Amino acid sequence: MGRPRTARSWKDVASAQKSYIAIIAGATTDRGYLNLDNQVSFYAGQGWSKASPVQEAQIKVRNLMEMNSGLTEALTYEAAPDTRFFYNTPAYAIMKPVLEGATLSALADLTRRFLTEPAGMSDTAWRKRPGAFADVGNPTGLVTTPRDMVKLGHLVLDGGKVGDHQVISKAQLDALFKRTATNPAYGHLWWLNGSSFTLRPGSPARRETTQLIPAAPADLVAALGAQGRKVYVVPSRKLVIVRMGQQPPDTGLTTPSGRW
Repeated sequence: MGRPRTARSWKDVASAQKSYIAIIAGATTDRGYLNLDNQVSFYAGQGWSKASPVQEAQIKVRNLMEMNSGLTEALTYEAAPDTRFFYNTPAYAIMKPVLEGATLSALADLTRRFLTEPAGMSDTAWRKRPGAFADVGNPTGLVTTPRDMVKLGHLVLDGGKVGDHQVISKAQLDALFKRTATNPAYGHLWWLNGSSFTLRPGSPARRETTQLIPAAPADLVAALGAQGRKVYVVPSRKLVIVRMGQQPPDTGLTTPSGRW
């Protein structure tokens, strides 16, 4: 799936990978392989969670993408799907076998066909993480470069197109940014600005009576990961901002105050 130009610039994007998976899921849906309203078990097989068979059968693919599956990080049942937001990385990680089951393709192959090759992301690949990262329940990391992160941002900015090629349909792209009932600051594995309140990661989720980034335009959407790995897209400003490197002084999900 491509080799890095320099090892120094090729980094794991942490939880920002979720937003890449969202694009791949949308492209997979476009091609008729995936239906977000199907049970997770339809693609991943029964027994993927530690819930009872009846409880597990209630969980749909979109619940994994909306962070409202009702599961704990140990994948045990805690609440009915669609009832509460909980930023759950181990539950999200089931999206990878879901996509593989839907397409009958390995994650690396379907990523290449549905995203990186058509989008020109020549320095983006999945890699097994070291033990410290694997402990969070998501052992496969997405490594990439700032240049390829900018390409992801422009893909969003340009309505799912790269040149004349439609990587993901505008309808499926827009669906990723539809506010969910359990957290208006979250769509399908993308963070959304402009909501009246924000539920942030935590158990329970931390509620703030403000939009995700108060200083930013309301139409900003974001792929966010630990250590300040970020892709910001602001359609109204035709703006894409990416950040890699080490942990910045602003340790939360927000950017330092200032004008955009």
